[in-house]
Formats: sequence, structure tokens, C-alpha cells
Amino acid sequence: MYRVALICCFLFALAPAQAEKIKDLVSVAGVRNNQLVGYGLVVGLDGSGDQTTQTPFTVQSVVNMLTNLGIQVPAGGNMQLKNVAAVTVTATLPPFARPGQPLDVTIASIGNAKSIRGGTLLMAPLKGADGQIYAMAQGNIIVAGAGASAGGSSTQINQLATGRIPAGATVEKAVATLLGNGEYVQLELLTTDFTTANRVVNAVNSQFSGTAVALDGRVIQVRAPQDNNLRVAFLSRLENIDVIPAESSPKVIINARTGSIVMNQAVKLDSCAIAHGNLTVTITADNAVSQPDPLAGGKTTKVQNADIQIKADKGPIVRLPKSSTLRDVVRALNAVGATPQDLLAILQAMKAAGALKAELEVI
Repeated sequence: MYRVALICCFLFALAPAQAEKIKDLVSVAGVRNNQLVGYGLVVGLDGSGDQTTQTPFTVQSVVNMLTNLGIQVPAGGNMQLKNVAAVTVTATLPPFARPGQPLDVTIASIGNAKSIRGGTLLMAPLKGADGQIYAMAQGNIIVAGAGASAGGSSTQINQLATGRIPAGATVEKAVATLLGNGEYVQLELLTTDFTTANRVVNAVNSQFSGTAVALDGRVIQVRAPQDNNLRVAFLSRLENIDVIPAESSPKVIINARTGSIVMNQAVKLDSCAIAHGNLTVTITADNAVSQPDPLAGGKTTKVQNADIQIKADKGPIVRLPKSSTLRDVVRALNAVGATPQDLLAILQAMKAAGALKAELEVI
């Protein structure tokens, strides 16, 4: 059986909308992270590295590394490595990063290494989408897991094939980040909403008259000083302006894999009736052996008898009243007495019937 969880985030009363800072609602166009990726070798493993007969690229990488260090490996040799693992190295290059700035990196095995715990990553270049090197990574790996095996038994806590190196990379090349284009700076809402965009424009223009205009439901164009120092000070004042965002649209998020259900406070219900019952199918196998008489000349054969039983639980009809607040919605759904896994089907049926006034999203 799968463990299921019902998560309902609700308020006991609809509180008035709270003002938020503009910096919590928007991002500045051009100010963004950049993903970096690289390939490297982890050494110093305690016999838990790649099995080189199944991962020939690990041996090839070791040979190339030794050759670059001036060590000639005899041709045709059969290297049996147990303490080396091939890994991918990933990191995020933040905006305005400068050479010498440290970055956290994540290490993940791409071979069949049992564990990279206790290993050391050798110097690995990290490249961007353009193929250029922006950082170099090296260091001791921290793995938040442990495992042991002996005599055919084993136990493991968390993942052993993935780890991190805090401040394990150093930025070697900066990415130019422009604060706007010419005399304008564009603010991009994290969630497209025309009402919120209009309120941001009004809030900005109340502080800096005539500087902001909404291009659409997401992008807001703001006139800003062209001097870089003045522009930074302007954006500092801009991002701390208070704005009351628009109410979010009613939405129900369903995770069918875990049985989790999340609703926001805008969800409403119309009056409806629900009848829900469980159908249980049980199959029992009774294995036996058919033994013929000694003089019958037959053969001993295995016989499998299957007993199939189907049980349908009675599901009484439950009437759900019209609910205008999330507290009432939760109370009504709890009255059905269904498990979170059952509610997955019930909510989809209620949406199809038009009783659930919310967008249903399955992830």
C-alpha cells in the first residue's frame, strides 16, 4: 500500500489581502541565473567506484588524465579500477558573479558506482550553454547518506551516488548582466496577472510619476536613470514599494503519485451529492500437486487453483452544501469520509459535474 497524504492549506477566516514588496512579485529582465555543467572524476573511494568493465569511459578518462599529467599508460593494459567514479558536476552561476567568487556544486554518478561517499573530485571545468568555461570545481564531497552490506544483507540511508561540495567551484569568467536596455528597465511578474500588473504600475507611478507602463499582463516597462550608480539606487527604492497583489485564481493541485492534494483559499463548492464506495478484488492461489496411482502410468504435475473474490462496499449518498470559504470546503470533504487517494477521483468527478469552482491541475 502507498502512503497518502492530504494537505489542505486553509485559513479559518478570509483575512484581508496583505501588501507585498515589488521585489517579491517581479524579477528584473536580464538579471538571471545561468546553469553550468561539467564532467569529472571522483577518486579515493573505498572500493565503491565504477566497475570498469561496464563503464569503459571511466578508464578512458583516467588514461587521458594521466597522459595530461605526463604519465604514459602502457597500451593494451587492462586497468581494474575500484576507487574511481565518473560523475557529472552541476552548479548555478548567479547574476553579477565575478571571477574568484565561490559556488556550491552538486556531484552525481553517471556510472555504476555504489557510493561516492568519502571521495574527492578532481579539477573539472564547468561550461555554460555556449560551451565556454565559466568555473572550475574541485574538492571533497559531502554525501548525506550511509550504507553497509555484508553476508548478502545490506542497508542504506538516503542516496549515496549524489553529493555536494560547498564552495567547491570558483568562478573564472563573468557573464555580462545589463540592468535594462537604454533608458528603460523591464520588470517581469513571476505570475502573469493583468490586475497585479496594473497595481504595480500605479504603485510605481505614485512614487515616480509617469515612469511605469504595463506592456502586457507580465512585463512592466519603467524609465530609469541611465547612470549605473543612480540606476542601482533607483531600483533599490523601486523594489521596496508596497503593492497589494490580485487574489489568486481558485486552483486545486493533485499529485496522483503520492496522493497529495493542495487547495488555495479561493476554492469554492456548489451544492452536490456524492456516493463513493470501494471495490476490492482478492485473488488467492492454492498450489497443489497431482500424484497419480503407482500403476496408472501418469506423471506427477503441479496444479494451481485460483480463488477470486470481489467485494463492493456500500457507499452512502452524502450531500455537500454550497461552500464559499476553504474552511467550509475542507469540512464538507471531510464529511465524505474518503481517503486522500479516493478524493483524487472524487474531486475530478466534481470538476466534471461543475460543482468544484476551481482549476484542477494534475502533476
